[in-house]
Amino acid sequence: MTTSSLILGRGNFRFEPVANWEQLPPGWEFGEAVGAATDSQGRVFVFCRGEHPVIVLARDGSFLRSWGEGQFKRPHGITLGPDDSVYLCDDQGHGVTKHAPDGRLLATIGPRGTPSDTGVMGIDYRTIRRGAAPFNLPTNLALGPAGEIYVTDGYGNARVHKFSQGGKHLLSWGEPGSGPGQFNLPHGIAVDGRGRVIVADRENSRLQFFSTEGKFIEVWTDVVRPCEVFCDRQGNLHVAELGRRAGMFPWMTPDPKQPGGRMSIFDEGGKLLARWGGGDNPLSPGDFYAPHDVWLDRGGDLYVSEVVRSAGGYGNDVHSRCPTLRKFRRVV
Repeated sequence: MTTSSLILGRGNFRFEPVANWEQLPPGWEFGEAVGAATDSQGRVFVFCRGEHPVIVLARDGSFLRSWGEGQFKRPHGITLGPDDSVYLCDDQGHGVTKHAPDGRLLATIGPRGTPSDTGVMGIDYRTIRRGAAPFNLPTNLALGPAGEIYVTDGYGNARVHKFSQGGKHLLSWGEPGSGPGQFNLPHGIAVDGRGRVIVADRENSRLQFFSTEGKFIEVWTDVVRPCEVFCDRQGNLHVAELGRRAGMFPWMTPDPKQPGGRMSIFDEGGKLLARWGGGDNPLSPGDFYAPHDVWLDRGGDLYVSEVVRSAGGYGNDVHSRCPTLRKFRRVV
């Protein structure tokens, strides 16, 4: 594990990259880390598209355990609750599950295994005809202050679903489109300290804000294809942006003139506090290839996962040399 003299961000939001942080067993790899989240003890739970779906590391990167082998079709989203419960979104498995930290299945949230009828053709979200019930390729989830569960149902649907803490479906909102309350791939989600539900509306390149009952509040547009949002205790939003140079589907052309992958931090009113990356040199410790998820631990360190195998876009072997999980240590 090595730190860099490179300092990223600005003001109270400065970070230094930590290279070679993870210490996996010999012959192991993440495969593709789609997300990482930390618990009350600082342990890091990495959700992976690989042989070992959930890899658990100590805060210093040392290996602790793995679980979930053979249980997921395609991992996509992860979050941890205040009681250290682990919530996982399996997009191609069309399901959301809740686990104990040791991997024991505690609950299945909503239906699992059968896609709802939205009219979508394959994974081409452009063909979604209507919003529908849970789930069709769900992407991520967040917890509200009372333990309620919000799920973005994105690749095959265009909705947010709200469940009670016990897993009862309460309501859904959204439909295909680009107007207020409409979605074009709702990919990430967070709930801030004011109770606002924040949706990373990826292909509309915006963050949409809603009440806990799905009422539209406002929209922010100073983002480029946001994938996930994390709200810290001060109300600041940490946003992982995919940009327009990677993660482009076959019907989309990467645009080298547009921003690539980057991290942005905003205050609760939308003021930009810090930003770094942009995709010019994705192999640099201060840049990104395809940011997919972001998490801030209780000590202020930042974890950014990147879909380095799925993203494509550069037309070379960048993906084979780019780390799929980056750690940034907070500089105080």
